[in-house]
Amino acid sequence: MEVFVFGSNLAGAHGGGSAAHAHQEHGAVWGEGVGFHGKSYAIPTLCQKLQKLALYDIEAHVGDFIVFAEANPDKVFNIVAIGCGIAGFMPEEIAPMFRDAPLNCTLPPEFIEGLDRRAP
Repeated sequence: MEVFVFGSNLAGAHGGGSAAHAHQEHGAVWGEGVGFHGKSYAIPTLCQKLQKLALYDIEAHVGDFIVFAEANPDKVFNIVAIGCGIAGFMPEEIAPMFRDAPLNCTLPPEFIEGLDRRAP
């Protein structure tokens, strides 16, 4: 199973960007801004009021995702450049959080640049 990993907000309001795509095409649940739903995994980069989360908060959510990905080696996780669209973060701020992602995670080109790993 392929899982679409996208940036979300804690309100689970999937109205734009990759979150809207996740809701329309991959089973993301409106009102659920964190975790695995359908064939999607939400990693919040915005709070419930749609303001940027602190990088350490995003990193904690990425850490939870990495644990989930490691526990599900039968799934392929296709990660978009979370936080680099509507949230307004730069790839170099978010990419290092995925340095220890397991090999069943496919990173976007924006994240692979500068990291010492290749996409599977």
